[in-house]
Amino acid sequence: MTPSESTDFTPGRPVELMPGVRRLVAANGGMMTGPGTNTYIFGQQRLVIVDPGPAIDGQVEAIEAAVAGTQVEAIVVTHTHVDHSPAAGELARRLGVPLLGRRPRHTLYQDAGFEPTRSVEAGDSVDTDIGPLCAVLTPGHASNHVCWHLPHAGLVCTGDHILGNVSPVIVHPDGSLLEYLDSLQRVLDLEPKAFLPGHGPVVLNTRATIERLVAHRNLREQRVMNALQDAGCMSVDALLTRVYADVPPALHGVARHTLLAHLVKLEIEERVVVCGEDAWQAV
Repeated sequence: MTPSESTDFTPGRPVELMPGVRRLVAANGGMMTGPGTNTYIFGQQRLVIVDPGPAIDGQVEAIEAAVAGTQVEAIVVTHTHVDHSPAAGELARRLGVPLLGRRPRHTLYQDAGFEPTRSVEAGDSVDTDIGPLCAVLTPGHASNHVCWHLPHAGLVCTGDHILGNVSPVIVHPDGSLLEYLDSLQRVLDLEPKAFLPGHGPVVLNTRATIERLVAHRNLREQRVMNALQDAGCMSVDALLTRVYADVPPALHGVARHTLLAHLVKLEIEERVVVCGEDAWQAV
């Protein structure tokens, strides 16, 4: 069975995607969050909650209402950016259940109050009555990113690692492009049937989506190399306007993180070097 591609993103309304899998959307829609942050509830009576979302009015109460009368085994997070995990601590306290996740390497855009009961490691799992959710470490977008795999159904809850038609930001210095590309392959190796992303609808064309993400990163990298080979030593800001000319200027501040992640990857590969204050050139 494949999950529904429902486009009902009414904040606070649980939507059944398939038996034992529900989505609840936070009221934080916007340029970077799409319709809002997706919370997923796995199980019928023994549940696990994934990504309780931001600490905004009504968020915890909406999730509590959705799981009333059931046994919640644990709350897990994909990562700790401020649109994914801040509601988790309060929800865990109210429900009296463990909170599982990982701490990041850097604090930028992170939930400073995140305190997991236990740090997640590769291969860890949490039980629901529709099967175990298994942790797949997927650093890249963030250093502490974890995807959650429901093996028997072929579902992967991908957080911000895979977002359908949107290429996620690699949030340098916490994120890493090399780790991101490795993590995409790790997810592909699971042979997933569907992705449940942190924002937006269910993704069914899993292999094509990952191939598109890799192709997009390769194209952006080639643009970086072309610009540096043409111009020699370039500042990051000059490079940004050229490499991301197809992106609205309002998003250039966010794109700058990914550009820096590209440059760090290319430096590790000995294809570029620093040539001045906040400037780079091709080798």
